[in-house]
Amino acid sequence: MNLKAGRATPCAPPPACPMVLLGAHGVARPAFRFMGRRNTISRRAAIELLGCAATGVVLPGCATAQRQPLRLAAFSADVTVPQGHGMMGGAWLSKSVADPLEAHGFVLLSGEAPVVFVSVDWCEIRNDAYARWQTVLANAAHTRTERVMIATVHQHDAPVADLEAERILRSGKLAGTVCDLEFHERAVQAVARALRKSLANAKPVTHIGTGQSKVEKIASNRRYLTPEGRVRFDRTSSTRNIFAIDADEGLIDPWLKTLSFWNRDIPLAAVSFYAVHPMSYYGQGEVSADFPGQARRRRQSETAGTKQIYCSGCSGNVTAGKYNNGARENRVVLADRLHQAMISAWRNSTKHSVRRTDFRVAKLHLEPRNDAGFAVAELERKLEMETRPFQQCLAAMGLSWQRRVTSGRPIEVPALDFGVAQLLLLPGEAYVEFQLAAQQMRPDSFVCVAGYGDGATGYIPTEKHITEDDTNLGDWCWVAPGSEARLLEAIGRALNSKPLQ
Repeated sequence: MNLKAGRATPCAPPPACPMVLLGAHGVARPAFRFMGRRNTISRRAAIELLGCAATGVVLPGCATAQRQPLRLAAFSADVTVPQGHGMMGGAWLSKSVADPLEAHGFVLLSGEAPVVFVSVDWCEIRNDAYARWQTVLANAAHTRTERVMIATVHQHDAPVADLEAERILRSGKLAGTVCDLEFHERAVQAVARALRKSLANAKPVTHIGTGQSKVEKIASNRRYLTPEGRVRFDRTSSTRNIFAIDADEGLIDPWLKTLSFWNRDIPLAAVSFYAVHPMSYYGQGEVSADFPGQARRRRQSETAGTKQIYCSGCSGNVTAGKYNNGARENRVVLADRLHQAMISAWRNSTKHSVRRTDFRVAKLHLEPRNDAGFAVAELERKLEMETRPFQQCLAAMGLSWQRRVTSGRPIEVPALDFGVAQLLLLPGEAYVEFQLAAQQMRPDSFVCVAGYGDGATGYIPTEKHITEDDTNLGDWCWVAPGSEARLLEAIGRALNSKPLQ
């Protein structure tokens, strides 16, 4: 397929540079003689160098490090849960598999430490589970943990991973189960093996592609007005409420954006971003990647040599409810609409030559909720008194977040910057307002936002939603008021007001 020509110029091969010994943590150690004495490195550094050599990465230290060509390695792995596994944080258990759950990602290799991005067909990955994914994948890619970006697509017929919450439930011998610890480790290791294997087949990246298309009749905001002008927040992923159906779409981001990677005229990978809760129907025990999974697989079958990756944008308050009544046949209808937008975004893409990238991580500290039902003592009491498994799981996840905050480990807000485009990852179920704000911070650029990074926070609403008593914040929101300003500030730091030169 021919894409519109942008400022496409071939990348010149890098000039030779002095030998540089490579450290896995971004420290280059040149070997040289000075005043008759040979420079030496530590045993630990030497071990790091041997591991990093597997990727062929040249790190800063050589004057031409940033001129090393970009390379991309794409990978996939099956992460389907077994029968009887907790779904959507323990709301129900899996009974059968309608279609598999998968992890799809890439490793970007350059003159800097590698960057890993992976999108997982799970509901959420939270707290120490998120840290475990970062650690294992960082080791596989020979990079630092903060340079591993993990997003979940957030299907509800899929698991939530929170290892501390599961340990809390097991220590109390409770009926609730969030995730199976042994399965979780097997899944993470399977993704790591696929990543490690892909490194041998890394391909040069000379260009990136940017394209977008409006999506027809999928997204609608949870918030709508009744005919009497009352504000309501009950437009869920499916609805038969005539007022919710007749009301306008509300605030959404109507655009599906596709960021693609090219080796001259050969497309290597395409990552599509769209902000909507990815559910048609759910809760019956059928494991499924739902309509985004169907659309992505269809695109993959049409572009066999190009890795297709799908990411849900910031859609904590965006669902398909206006256009979905929950009928099983609607899954295919929604998949067709999403698939068509993917095709259109691809056809509308423009190629840009790319020589370098920047990677930035903003550290974000959010306070835990301590209002009624969310204080530590209340959560602990709930675990002692509650007999309903899902309520036990909610309490355990709340305690897991409280312990995370006490430990001092912040949320990370990373951004991969290509100059003409940015890939930003935001935590939890951030509301769509944050995605739109991120785009406004770089109005002359192509900002692609993946939501559902570290899921520890649950919903991240705006202050307006708290004031209006958004009814969705009753249980799946673990952050205190004041989070809006902190997240916006972190987004600004991650995106950086100064674009690449």
